[in-house]
Amino acid sequence: MRSSDPGFGIYVHWPFCKAKCPYCDFNSHVRHEPVDASSFADALARELAWFGARTKGRKVDSIFFGGGTPSLMPPAAVGRVLDRIAELWTVAPDAEVTLEANPTSVEAKNFAGYRAAGVNRVSVGVQALADADLKALGRQHTAEEALGAFRLAAKTFPRVSFDLIYARPGQTVAQWQSELARALGEQQGHMSLYQLTIEEGTRYADLHRLGKLVVPDEDVAAELYDVTQELTAKAGLQAYEVSNHAAPGHESRHNLIYWRYGDYAGVGPGAHSRIDEGSRRLALATERHPETWRAQVEARGHGVIEETMIETSDQAAEYLLMGLRIAEGIDLARYSALSGRPPSHLAELTEMGLVSVKGDRLVATHAGRRVLNAVIAQLAAAGAS
Repeated sequence: MRSSDPGFGIYVHWPFCKAKCPYCDFNSHVRHEPVDASSFADALARELAWFGARTKGRKVDSIFFGGGTPSLMPPAAVGRVLDRIAELWTVAPDAEVTLEANPTSVEAKNFAGYRAAGVNRVSVGVQALADADLKALGRQHTAEEALGAFRLAAKTFPRVSFDLIYARPGQTVAQWQSELARALGEQQGHMSLYQLTIEEGTRYADLHRLGKLVVPDEDVAAELYDVTQELTAKAGLQAYEVSNHAAPGHESRHNLIYWRYGDYAGVGPGAHSRIDEGSRRLALATERHPETWRAQVEARGHGVIEETMIETSDQAAEYLLMGLRIAEGIDLARYSALSGRPPSHLAELTEMGLVSVKGDRLVATHAGRRVLNAVIAQLAAAGAS
């Protein structure tokens, strides 16, 4: 699974949703009037051309439609974007093309159109297999509807991901064991299993602050995490990343580009990019408001509002933050070249069983993944190495 070349990916952001989920802090927007999908697809195509000029000669290894809810995109709009990418870059013959999908019956009807347009992987946001929990999460589907959509996706696309959220309000370890076992009976090689986090600016954050939303405490959350690792491993899905589990060959290639600290161009409202230009590494971000972004693209060819050079010390921090999430860890030589020194407190953290050195790689152990933020802080800190 490891690669010395992280690859180059393209991220396409579709910002629109039917409703705003109370836990979501992504750049998503609800419009009560029909969205002019054609004009937004045209704007995406135009912004892609701007990025194409900045990344000439790159080969595209993966494309990812995220959101928002990209399964609200008409298949023709998805095809328009994919055709434009093929015009601007060389696309690898085995490139992964992923689209995030909500499992409502209306959106599932588009699956055949997406496959015909060139999508070869979908990530299905099932999120829960209990109707009451789905309602509390603000989802627009039932558990049976979600399973039906997932099964249809599995018949339509070569690769699919089954996505769930756990550590939900009131959820017990026994409930999660039962729910995850049911999901493992449905999965087709990849699962994204995320612990619910309370993000600032969300409805859940407001409720949590008022004491009206109680999530599992740290001990229960840790037990839920351990159960997740145990059951997925028994099913043959290795934890190749903290929250992602896959059978060999089913890992998300696009997300591995992020975690390996590769290059990617992000188009659409609120998208982010990391691009190497010569000796410089650049961070770019686009305007978040959809209609404002579209107007900027129409006026000047892109909606980028931030472009900064990332200092090597900050590159080291980002590489550490992303790379220790995956089972293969980080390349110690690459980290030292960026930071100017080896990781700090390495002997101490190794003795504690939180990290290990395997050849030229530094990896977080199972125990280290449970407290990964603290481990990363110690490795990045100034001090003894």
